[in-house]
Amino acid sequence: MDQHRMKAARAAHRQANSATEPITIPSEMDEGRRRVVAGQIGPRRPGVVYDNADGIFTVLNVITDPSEARRILKRRAAQFAVTVHDQITGTVSTIGTVWTGSDRVLKAVA
Repeated sequence: MDQHRMKAARAAHRQANSATEPITIPSEMDEGRRRVVAGQIGPRRPGVVYDNADGIFTVLNVITDPSEARRILKRRAAQFAVTVHDQITGTVSTIGTVWTGSDRVLKAVA
């Protein structure tokens, strides 16, 4: 790209980024990210009971807003959070663990 085009591209970029309202354009990347997060959450929905090596859990809430998940989990990269009730200890906690092959649904909900 020649210098004239590069200068024009930089000027357009500065102008676009100086707008007061951000421009949101749905993209394939956003849809891909949504699918990845859905896969990481797995079948966990409110009411689902599942177990793994850590215990038996009832899902109370699923947070899919990344900014809220980051705030709750205090992790900069969190994309989701799941609030669970541990059936063994009776404690309620919010986790950000990914659904794996060792997780198993014991009771599904419609």
